Amino acid sequence: MDDHQTPVRIIVKKKRGHGGHHGGAWKVAYADFVTAMMALFIVLWIVGQSEAVKQAVSAYFKDPGVFESGRGGSVLQGSTGSAPNPTTDVSSEIEKLKAEAKKLETEIRSNPEFEKFIDKIEITVTREGLRIELLENSTGLFFDVGSAKLKPETVKLLKLVAIEVGHLKNKVMIEGYTDARPYVNPDYTNWELSADRANAARRILEQNGVGKGQIVQVRGFADRNLKHPEKPLDFGNRRVSILVATTEPKPSDTITPAAPAVTPQKQTVAPASPEVAPKIEAK
Repeated sequence: MDDHQTPVRIIVKKKRGHGGHHGGAWKVAYADFVTAMMALFIVLWIVGQSEAVKQAVSAYFKDPGVFESGRGGSVLQGSTGSAPNPTTDVSSEIEKLKAEAKKLETEIRSNPEFEKFIDKIEITVTREGLRIELLENSTGLFFDVGSAKLKPETVKLLKLVAIEVGHLKNKVMIEGYTDARPYVNPDYTNWELSADRANAARRILEQNGVGKGQIVQVRGFADRNLKHPEKPLDFGNRRVSILVATTEPKPSDTITPAAPAVTPQKQTVAPASPEVAPKIEAK
């Protein structure tokens, strides 16, 4: 057969892609990597924001509908709406402290051992928190005269206070005050007496339910903050004050203006009756 009669064979080779042997698994891994990086950047952004922004982000994850229903708003500058109002939580907290104050007042009145204290205990609730004041008389009602030694009935009273305050999360401050009468001992002044009495109250509270981390301040004011400035020698100026403070945020931490101050609410424990101070040196 002649060469020109030999049939021509045409071979066509098809090239296949290189991804066939491992598929698209790399795409899944890459997507996971990008997602992780995005989450990291969001966390870093939140860490660098103010408390108000953090509270707003936290509120969204707790209740996403809060922004859709108009109860909250955007946390970005120039956006419409406002961040959740922290003062709402403060108002709720004050209502809770009012309930605690009423409960404590009821328990004090129901105990015959505390009958003599009834008109010498003032329980008030204001925006700063729940304040319990023990007002002294001329004979030394809560403490021995001229010393920081607690009376046995006072210890029982403070134990009751400790049980009620101890289950709260609020911080506690204890303050001691005296009247303007000079102390007889030049080496032991009203400063030492007021601080020692506040410290004595602290020990009983911590031993009976109030955590050490819960009490943040123990202060003695001597006669620098009289309850009755017009009567500097009045026995009512001698007192120990226990403040269960609210957790109200600082003004710089809020976006919306603070709510109006709460009108002080005094419980039914009667205030101290005025007495005429005899001329004695001991407190």
